[in-house]
Amino acid sequence: PRGTSVKAAENGVVIYAGDGLKEFGNTVLVKHDNGLITVYGHADDLKVKKGADVRRGEVIAQSGMSGDADVPMLHFEVRKNSSPVDPTKYLQ
Repeated sequence: PRGTSVKAAENGVVIYAGDGLKEFGNTVLVKHDNGLITVYGHADDLKVKKGADVRRGEVIAQSGMSGDADVPMLHFEVRKNSSPVDPTKYLQ
């Protein structure tokens, strides 16, 4: 639902927090030590800024309807070498 806490999947550093990715609206990108990047899009409210260190489970945003979303949602993606990968291989 809209306003649900969005939490970091793993420890990392925020490399982007803003609304410049048109289709995803308010988006957070977190770079992790293992070279992966996690993407969290369509947020209503961002709770972190670029350069922030985040811990696994830390609230980084509130879910919403920004970008091209017409219902409340969260776009979650795992990227390796700039390409999306199956997140189930990394989630525990």
